[in-house]
Formats: sequence, C-alpha cells, structure tokens
Amino acid sequence: MATTSKARNLFEGLVREGSFKWLLSKRSSFDEEFEEMGRSPSASRNWIPELSPLANVIVRRCSKILGISATELQESFNLKASDSIKHPCRYARNFLEYCCFRALALSIQLTGHLIDKKFRRLTYDMMLAWEAPAAASQPLLNVDEDLTVGLEAFLRIAPVVPIIADVVISENLFEVLTMSTGGRLQFSTYDKYLNGLERAIKKMKSQSESSLLSSVRLSRREKILEVDGTVTTQPVLEHVGISTWPGRLILTDHALYFEAFRVVSYDKPKVYDLSDDLKQVVRPELTGPWGTRLFDKAVLYKSISLSEPVVMEFPELKGHSRRDYWLAIIREILYVHRFINKFQITGVEREEALSKAILGILRLQAIQDISSVNSVRFESLLTFNLCDQLPGGDLILETLASMSSMRELERTNNYKAGGGMNSISSLAMLSNLGFVFGTSSSDANGAALAVGEIAVGEMSSLERAVKESRNSYKKVVLAQETVDGVKVDGIDTNLAVMKELLHPVIEVGKGLLSLAYWDDPVKSLVFCSISSYVIWRGRLSYAFGMVLIFLSIFMVLTRYCNQGGPNNGLKVIAPPPMTTMEQLLAVQNAISQAEQLIQDGNIFLLKFRALLLSIFPQASEKFAAALLCMALILLFIPIKYIVLLTFLEAFTRYSPPRKASSERLSRRLREWWFSIPAAPVVLEREKEEDKKKK
Repeated sequence: MATTSKARNLFEGLVREGSFKWLLSKRSSFDEEFEEMGRSPSASRNWIPELSPLANVIVRRCSKILGISATELQESFNLKASDSIKHPCRYARNFLEYCCFRALALSIQLTGHLIDKKFRRLTYDMMLAWEAPAAASQPLLNVDEDLTVGLEAFLRIAPVVPIIADVVISENLFEVLTMSTGGRLQFSTYDKYLNGLERAIKKMKSQSESSLLSSVRLSRREKILEVDGTVTTQPVLEHVGISTWPGRLILTDHALYFEAFRVVSYDKPKVYDLSDDLKQVVRPELTGPWGTRLFDKAVLYKSISLSEPVVMEFPELKGHSRRDYWLAIIREILYVHRFINKFQITGVEREEALSKAILGILRLQAIQDISSVNSVRFESLLTFNLCDQLPGGDLILETLASMSSMRELERTNNYKAGGGMNSISSLAMLSNLGFVFGTSSSDANGAALAVGEIAVGEMSSLERAVKESRNSYKKVVLAQETVDGVKVDGIDTNLAVMKELLHPVIEVGKGLLSLAYWDDPVKSLVFCSISSYVIWRGRLSYAFGMVLIFLSIFMVLTRYCNQGGPNNGLKVIAPPPMTTMEQLLAVQNAISQAEQLIQDGNIFLLKFRALLLSIFPQASEKFAAALLCMALILLFIPIKYIVLLTFLEAFTRYSPPRKASSERLSRRLREWWFSIPAAPVVLEREKEEDKKKK
C-alpha cells in the first residue's frame, strides 16, 4: 500500500508540475496516452516508480496487449526473474525487456502484424524506451519526429522479432539502415524497411504457392525463395562447355533450378542440388562471347555429380550487383545445408536452421528496396554467409548447433506457460507469417521450438560468440588497413623495401659466412670450439631455446622502451623512378631469371632420375655406393656424433689446414655431377581433334 501511495503521489506531482513538457511541447505519439493516464482513476496504480515516463508508456501498451495490469506484470517479473536480473541498477531495463518480450510474442501471432502501423510504432518506441528506461534517465528529445534509436537498443529489441533482425547480422543491418543518418535510426527509415519486408513476404508466398516446379518440389515441399530471368529481354544465361542457353533461374530452400526457354514455354528444369554433400563449389566467374573471360557477371557451380562446371551469367548494362545478389543467396542455402550436415541436425531443429536462412533472404530483399545496391555487401546481411567470413565464425555455428539441441529447449515449457523471459524462434516466426514447413510444420506452432536467442537481462551464448567474433574482425580490419597502407608500386621499389626488411638477416648471414670462410681465424676458432662443445654435450636444444628467449626479451624491452613514443616506421631510400620501358625491361629480366631457375631445377631432377633408374650405370654405381656408406653411418654412429662431424666438416672446410684439400674435393664433385647426362625428355603436342572434343 505504501508503494502504491508513493506512485500515485509521484504521478500526480509529475502531471501537476508539467514534468512531461519535454514530450508534450508538440503533439506526439505519446500525447494521448499521457492524457489518458492522467484522466484514468487507475493510472496511479499502474505507474511504476522505477521507470521513466517513456518506459511507463511502453509498459502500459504491453499490459493492454497482454490483458493484464502493469502491477500484475511487475509481480510476475519479480516472481520469475533471478536476483541478478532484479538488481536495482538493472531492474528498470530488465523489467522493460520482460514486458516487451511478452507483448511482442503475442503480437506477432496476429496475421498481418507487420503491416499494422501500431505494431511498427510499438517496436520502435520499445527501442526508444530501452535507451532511457530508469526514472533517473535523462529525457529524450522533445519532438516525436526527432527521436532516433542507437545501436545498442536496436541490437537488443529488433532480434526479438526474428523477421526484423537476427543476432548474428543485426549490427550490419543497423549500419545499412543508418548509412545516411549518422549512426542513428530514424522511424521513417525503419518504417520503409518494414514495408519492404511485407512486400518480400507477399512475393515469397505467391511464388511458393504458384505452380512453378510443382512436380519437382512435391517430395520435399520446397519453398521458392527467388526467381530471375522471367523477362525475355533480361534472361539468365547458362553456359556448359561451349554451349549457352537463355532461361529462367529458380532458387528454393534445397536446390537451384534452371529452365531453358522454348518458343512459348520452358524446358524441363535442370536441378543443381544444394542440400546434399556433393563437394559443391559456388564462386564468381568471368564470362564473355566465344569463351573469352571479359565480364565479371557470372556464378560458377560445380559438384561431384556434374561432369563439368556450370556457369550462370546475369547480364546487366552496368556493374555486377545482380550477380552478387544471386551469389550471396545461393551460398546462403548451400552454407545452411553444410551446417545441417556437419552437425547432423534433424527434425524441427533442421527446420529452424532453414528458417534462419529464409528470413535472412527476406531481409536482404527488403534492404534492396530502400538502399543503394552498390553500397550494400549482400553477404554481410546473411547469417551463414557472414559466419563463413568472420574470424571465429565456426564458433558461432557451433553455438547455434548447441542451442538447437534438446537441452536448450527445456525452457520452452516455462515460456509457453507465460514466462516471457525469452524471444521466439525463427521457425515460429515463419509459421506465424503463414509459411508451411515439411514434416515439422505441426511442431512449429507447438512447444517444440518456441524459445529464441535473446533472454531478458542476459547475454546469451550466441551473443557472446558474435561479440567476440566481431572484436576479432575489427582487429583484422585494422591490420588489413595497415597492410594496404604499406603497399608500394614498382618492382624496384618493392625490392628496395624487401632488401631493407631483410637487412638484419643478411648481416647475420654475412657474419656466418665470414666465420665459415675463416676471414678472422681467431673468431672462427672460438665459434667452432664453442659450437662443437654444445653439440658434444647434447645442449643444442638449449642453445636454440636461449636464442628464442633472447628474442622475446628483446621484444619486451623494445615495447617498454618505445611506449608512448612515435611509431618507428621503416625508412627506405626510394630508387630513382623508372620509365615505362625500363619497367618492362625489368619485368622481362625477372621472367628470364625465373625461367633459368626452372630450367636448372628440371636439369637437377632429370639427372637425379637418371641416377635412380640407372640410365647411366657407371654414375649410378658410384651414387649407390655413396648412399650405402651414408646408410651405414646413420645405422651405427649416434646422431650426436653425426651432427658434430657434419658441423666440423662444414665450418672447417676453408680453415688454413683444410682449404686446399676442400677445394680439390669440391672440384671433383662438380666434375662428377657435370659428367652425368640428363634423362631424355619427349614432348608431345596435343592434337586439334582432342581440343575440339574438350
């Protein structure tokens, strides 16, 4: 009673003192509700003192949808929520989420809820209230049209209605919707987006209910997701080998179908399955007349079931957005089936995964209506496409798979009983939109998969996986920016940069060569003695370990010494600019040197082949005897002594006592190697008839 009395006094005081003027300076969508709350005798009893005025309005709307009072909602929340969720510092926002989740779960069961202006305004106002939920929150702007939504509110409320957003792609979706509004979402843009969703849903329903592919789709009750090439002036071109057919391309949730044009109809559709594990490859491809590779406007599909790849071309006058869109949605269906096959997902959980992919394609179609196509990365708005690209995307998929398990669905009974602590699933969302699923359609409206991916006051395992992946992705983007920034043009400039980078390694190599050639006999003798002792005592692993320790200490000291100082960039003396002719000559010289290296490599392999096959017996006998001696040494002499002998032979080869004999031995080995003829090579040219057959 004391709490009710305080709430009544607080509400009456706010109305009397004009504390709502920040919302009432102009007529807004909240005006009538505030006036009605002021006139209603029960208004004070339904006023929640912990909430801000805007949050109280939203709770009042939720209570009307649910048919219970705000105080009853609060009592239900206090009963069901854990102590951590009811902590005073989080109470207002978590209670608001609870009311929103329950109201939205009931609202989206009504047919045509997306086209309802009240529903659209409700979801948007929920985001506004989420940003200022507590009584101590600062009031928002004073004009209804000026109110905008931030990223955090969108990420929290929008995925509660799976058709609007998805946990994995919601941040990318928000960036697209706010591309021209400075990172804040306006209601006009949000309303256009929901209009686009409604049109996409109607289009998909009409396609799925049509007679397209009726006989082919009957067994799996496939849903048609997209059709292209129906206009004869802008068909899809299928290339197989040197043959080309114009026709119509159809994508379902299981396969890709192509129907070639006839005079007044279509040929029997060719089926390219995306659901079975056929090692499919789907990637962008270049096409052109008579097999030339000129235009980047095609998608290549190949699998183990096809003898040769199939190329689908999407002609358009400018750009390749039409191809990019189809590439993204084909891959989305392919990737969702890979996900299903990898984690062996069956039954209603399988339908849930397919529902996520279908909803993603619907959202992408809606975005195409309101955004510039050239500014949208289609794959970033599709869940399974994005998981394939993000660092840690495999962990997101593992989390999705675990959430589909029956253990995650044990909370369903509490939800269906009125708990409202979770959002609904994608499958339930599609069922409410009127889409019928195969064998699991009867379960979609039941308790089998009602629980979604958002929970009141908690960050789900999926949200955590997405957050960690995005943090890693931001680091990758920053690293890639530095990579792009240090790229230089010109062969001579790149060689200068590489020479400067390898300078420490080159200097170390020069020092080792100096020791090996005994330029300074004292230093070489000391180095040889210490190294021999290390090898003799079996301390070689410790020596390498000390080198690594030295490098790590050097890195740590460098970090602390340079902390707060300027970034030490690599300074390279740029070579004089080269003319176009000089650059062409440099490229030609590099190609000639590469060709010479390949020739030398081939000669070595041909001589080695001749030795192994005894094409020249005399040389092969000497080589076989040498291999036998090496084998006996490896068998009977401990490896420690072999390493020591190898080191001493290499580092004392040019010492004063051995220099003359080493030079004679090297000369004899070179003479022996040059005396070995290379195995013959027979070149056969491919016949023209074979080329035509291919």
